[in-house]
Amino acid sequence: MSNSVDSVRIDKWLWAARFFKTRSLATDAVSTGKVSLNGERVKPAHNLKVGDKLAINNSANEWEIVVQRLADVRGSAIIAQTLYLETEASISKRTVIAEDRKYFHEPTMLIKGRPTKRDRRLLDKNQS
Repeated sequence: MSNSVDSVRIDKWLWAARFFKTRSLATDAVSTGKVSLNGERVKPAHNLKVGDKLAINNSANEWEIVVQRLADVRGSAIIAQTLYLETEASISKRTVIAEDRKYFHEPTMLIKGRPTKRDRRLLDKNQS
């Protein structure tokens, strides 16, 4: 991890903090508006600074975080967790959603994109 960095591209930081598996996925998320910086849409090349607030939606989870440290290289998950601090509201919201998922399983959550013929049969079987 690079400690001497004053600012880092937002897409590079999201990849280094392990919110997205690849840098191109992080770039696409920023471009499509799934990541907002201090409540506003930004471009992937926008520089991030310590103290900035991010709202991140990667289709599976939503986070509201505050940037604690900057990094331009991807490291271990333990180090990546030190790069940000999740807000209390975000933690409680994700906990409630996790509890809901535990007790009520949405059949379409497992399907990515258009359902296949097999997926459609399973959906129809579960609805009957």
